[in-house]
Amino acid sequence: MRTHLHGCLVLCCCAATAAAQTPTSLAFAERSDRLVITHAGQPAAEFVFADQTILRPYFANLYGPGGVKVTRNHPPLAGVDADDHAAMHPGLWLAFGDISGSDFWRNQGRIEHQRFLKPPAVGGDRLEFATESRLQGNDGSPLCRMNCDISLTLRPTGYLITWQATFLADSRDLTWGDQEEMGFGARVATPMTEKNGGQIRSSRGLKSAQATWGQPAEWCDYAGVIDGRQCGITLLADPGNFRPSWWHNRDYGVFVANPFGRAAMKQGPVSSIRLRRGETLKLRFGAVIHSGEAYDPAAEYRAFAANMK
Repeated sequence: MRTHLHGCLVLCCCAATAAAQTPTSLAFAERSDRLVITHAGQPAAEFVFADQTILRPYFANLYGPGGVKVTRNHPPLAGVDADDHAAMHPGLWLAFGDISGSDFWRNQGRIEHQRFLKPPAVGGDRLEFATESRLQGNDGSPLCRMNCDISLTLRPTGYLITWQATFLADSRDLTWGDQEEMGFGARVATPMTEKNGGQIRSSRGLKSAQATWGQPAEWCDYAGVIDGRQCGITLLADPGNFRPSWWHNRDYGVFVANPFGRAAMKQGPVSSIRLRRGETLKLRFGAVIHSGEAYDPAAEYRAFAANMK
């Protein structure tokens, strides 16, 4: 295992480790299958890039400031968490139920990590890295390349994770289909679900999973109280995406920003997004992991949208 602090490789037992760390520092340890991210010495998140069951990269076990876990335990804990969709809802993910007939949501196709295009590094209040992955269809055939630029940035009331994916149709033409299970999703901690007293609200002023399901919005926030602390996750859809997102939101804890599922979300005719060989498609989303009463999702969205790449 390698431990990195502020972008520099050091040995865990080295005196330089103590010198490099500060009470507010971000840090990460790189393992064979994941990055383990910490803030001020406490767990913040795991970015898993190699998993024999979940065949795509994802974030798991995300914590807000104060050490409150805001995503469902991964794997779910017996007697604590509902265990539905354990291999589909690991924490925070980008996945698609239909790309040219292959299913990357239900782990029938594979998004295979190839390498870090930009090695993980911490500078100031931000951790950044970039990955290259290959999409393989349900039958193992090559579909395309996906390059992701990912960052975790300290914010006044939490962390902002930005996930930008660029798809290059280098093998064949591609088609994104029309399903609920398409896009950028999260599964919140069990005590934070609407079934347990939490609430979803959207940028359009709607509240509850039922009211926000299928509706367009710039952001949706899923929040509740855990151990007496107000906390939550806000998912953000970049205004620079090819079109706005509709939302697949449920009271049991999942919510998804989905720009593809127009008919599935009962918002119009069946959608089919075509990418010809040699073309690219870029998608960008964000997730704010927040804690505290002073949190303002609209302000976080404005800051996110103002920093489009």
